[in-house]
Amino acid sequence: MANLMVKNKAVDLSEPWRMLLFLLIAQLMVAFVGRSIGPLGVLIGEDLSLTKSQIGMLPAALFLGQAVASVPAGFLTDRYGSRKLLLTAAFCLGMGFIVMMLLGQFWAVLLMVMIGGCGYGSMHPVTNRGIIYWFSLKQRGTAMGIKQMGVTAGAALAGLILLPLGAEYGWRPVLLSACILLLVSGCVSYLVYRDSPEQEESNPAGLVAFYKSMFKMLKNRALMLVSFSAMGLNGSQMCLNTYLVIFAYERLGFSLFLSGILLVISEVSGSLGRIAWGMISDFLFNGNRVVILLIITVLTAVASVTLAFIPNVSFWTMVPIVVIFGFCVSGFNGIWMNLASELVPREQAGISSGISITLGSIGAVLIPPLYGYTVDQSSSFTFGWLLITGMMVIVLSMLSYLAMVIKRKTL
Repeated sequence: MANLMVKNKAVDLSEPWRMLLFLLIAQLMVAFVGRSIGPLGVLIGEDLSLTKSQIGMLPAALFLGQAVASVPAGFLTDRYGSRKLLLTAAFCLGMGFIVMMLLGQFWAVLLMVMIGGCGYGSMHPVTNRGIIYWFSLKQRGTAMGIKQMGVTAGAALAGLILLPLGAEYGWRPVLLSACILLLVSGCVSYLVYRDSPEQEESNPAGLVAFYKSMFKMLKNRALMLVSFSAMGLNGSQMCLNTYLVIFAYERLGFSLFLSGILLVISEVSGSLGRIAWGMISDFLFNGNRVVILLIITVLTAVASVTLAFIPNVSFWTMVPIVVIFGFCVSGFNGIWMNLASELVPREQAGISSGISITLGSIGAVLIPPLYGYTVDQSSSFTFGWLLITGMMVIVLSMLSYLAMVIKRKTL
């Protein structure tokens, strides 16, 4: 009898990690399709004769859709749980991109990317709430980092698989295949994932109470500071994802294959960063997320200013710079998601994530086109990378103030 109880307890303890695996797969597949806009941007740009600024509008449209959908997705997740929304998000993104790849007019492509972005952005509050309910405070940094690793891993796979295949066979049929795979994975996630018993027993607020909670959160100074800081980090991350291939291909003279490999290295580094930063936060800083964001911001500024003034160098010289850049600016998201979710009561984690993602997405909407416009006007990537450095200075000041606000609350 005692052995049976121990066995059941072991099964119970393993359940959160099993659910985390399903959340990771869902996040990875959504990123594999949604973030393919970055590596495929150079091919889409050649096909549609786009400027650098217009190429930057592609991820901007994706994140505009994310900004539009994140708060409603957070509300629906709080109300109906994560399981149903996993399927909905996958189909919204997959069908949006299938229609997009059939179109030839730039405005129509942007519209469908934005609609697909609604599904891409919905996945964040959906999976975040699953993490909040399945894991304790001391485990969430690591669990969220693992789950968020799916974003950069998916983007890395897009650069590793979709870019060379797209160069060989065309970006449209390759993207179609990826979308079909996403739809299948969405159905599988719906069948195998289940919500935490605590999440199922929670009593979510109605629409009126939701809006009251939302406006109350907009007055939460700490949540607003971390969300505005995420604007700069998010926008810088998308600049790296969108323009690294173009920078290496056009400015440094690397082949398209090697340029794509740099993006893969960046995304793999970001994947490792999402786990590593979460573990560092949990085990070395006792769950302190702000100090990790401060470190990330400083290192990102150093990496961006290095790229701004780097001469023509070899591929292997670029590798360590890209590793540090990706490890930081593509690795911050798990810490951000945790902090945004932990600043409010647990039952409001979906709404909190949605609001923070909406505000953070504004940076990904505005900064990549601004980066592209800067490069177009100056005919140089130098000022584009310096734009990111300037953003990090602003983010650093906001995070320093956030640290003081949190310290006052704990006194």
